[in-house]
Amino acid sequence: MSEQESPSLFDRALSNLSASWREISVSAARTVGFSVSDEAVADAGRLQTQMRECLEARGGEVSARVRAASLGRAYLQLDTPGRALFLEILARDFAVEEAAVAEAIADYQAQEDEQGRIAAGLRLREVLEPPRVRLLRQFNSLPEGVKFLVDMRADLLPLLDRSPHLRALDQDLQDLLTSWFDTGFIDLRRITWDSSAALLEKLIAYEAVHEIRSWDDLRNRLDSDRRCYALFHPRMPNEPLAFVEVALVEGIAGNVQDLLDEKAPAADPAKADSAIFYSISNTQRGLRGITFGDFLIKMVVRELSQDLPRIKTFATLSPVPGLRVWLEGVDGESLDRFLGNDERSTIRKLGQSEDTAEALKNLLARENWHRHAKVAESLKDPLLRLAARYFMEKRGNGQPIDPVARFHLRNGARLERINWLGDTSAKGLRQSAGIMVNYRYLLDDIEKNHEAYMAKGTVAVSSDVRSLMRRVRDSGGGTLRRLGLG
Repeated sequence: MSEQESPSLFDRALSNLSASWREISVSAARTVGFSVSDEAVADAGRLQTQMRECLEARGGEVSARVRAASLGRAYLQLDTPGRALFLEILARDFAVEEAAVAEAIADYQAQEDEQGRIAAGLRLREVLEPPRVRLLRQFNSLPEGVKFLVDMRADLLPLLDRSPHLRALDQDLQDLLTSWFDTGFIDLRRITWDSSAALLEKLIAYEAVHEIRSWDDLRNRLDSDRRCYALFHPRMPNEPLAFVEVALVEGIAGNVQDLLDEKAPAADPAKADSAIFYSISNTQRGLRGITFGDFLIKMVVRELSQDLPRIKTFATLSPVPGLRVWLEGVDGESLDRFLGNDERSTIRKLGQSEDTAEALKNLLARENWHRHAKVAESLKDPLLRLAARYFMEKRGNGQPIDPVARFHLRNGARLERINWLGDTSAKGLRQSAGIMVNYRYLLDDIEKNHEAYMAKGTVAVSSDVRSLMRRVRDSGGGTLRRLGLG
């Protein structure tokens, strides 16, 4: 997929939503005698007036739909600065009314009997809800209104540093969306080559881990030895919230290029004993902080266990997105103590520097370094040990610095294997020096691992990884300074 293709998809969606709300506005306006303007102007006074009219709710339900649709359509027609102004007005001018809160608190404190306190408490709870929340709920009744709010939050997220009012608005939106996107309302659907073209196009656009390069590439990922599943909300039936791509193979895969090879013949899914989750993507930026990946994985594991009982191994083939950044932060002195004499000498010679850290950086910056046998051989063992050391690093809260590790370990997976040159794409080399890892979901241990991780920060690791970590300690891995990245 080229970078030019994706915007057209979202431009069409915005245009369709705007047209839909235009029809609502015009149809309802005729009923109640309102006029509807096509003009979208980033005028603070006008926007504030429209918002107040929505909150006044004069004229009943039809009038409310007119105003909400007109206001939402005005937002969609604004440019980026205009939308920022809209959000600032909504956040600042329709926040909690402090005088009303103070009065409600005083009333609550003045009550002397239980019945009075209950009534005053309900009144206090009511005034603590900002008027903007009532306005946001009005969009929920419109076609695609939930999707509109999700996209509005996506517009809001880059603006949060501007003011505490905007951060409060973000919290309001997140609270609403969290309640609406409870996992009890979400359905799992399999995506196949026979799914609608519009849905397949979205799959291409939303793929965030391994770019789908063409329709042939997509068809390969939906072949008989592959599975793709997505989560959907009933109010956004044509918009996947998250999706996972799965390869049905024999044994645990360690190289993503092999999995994505379009020329490789399709394997027989009846012979597969392993399901490899090689791409998990959240699709809606506006749902940041509302995660579906853990729910998605557990539902897919259950689905595959029922459909293909021969499959007993469930594992990921995951990127290590922070490894290269971490490597570049390790100083030469620490690296010298970590490496053996021969390793240090070889890396300095090949990297053409007497500073080991600089030599390593030079080697990793060399184009197609992994195809040079001597370079790859000299780096393999040191980088695998460094990767193991990276997974031993923790943030201030005791969790691993790697975001993908935090996700899977929190879900109850085990760090199963560290794979040398598991992703030799430009992105894979740039992010993690080509290293990928397998996280394994052992059905009998998921809950136990999750509870140990959440309670004590205990990370479940396989015997192979534990052995590699022991080699790290034996080689002086404890001398690497704590970087606190992630």
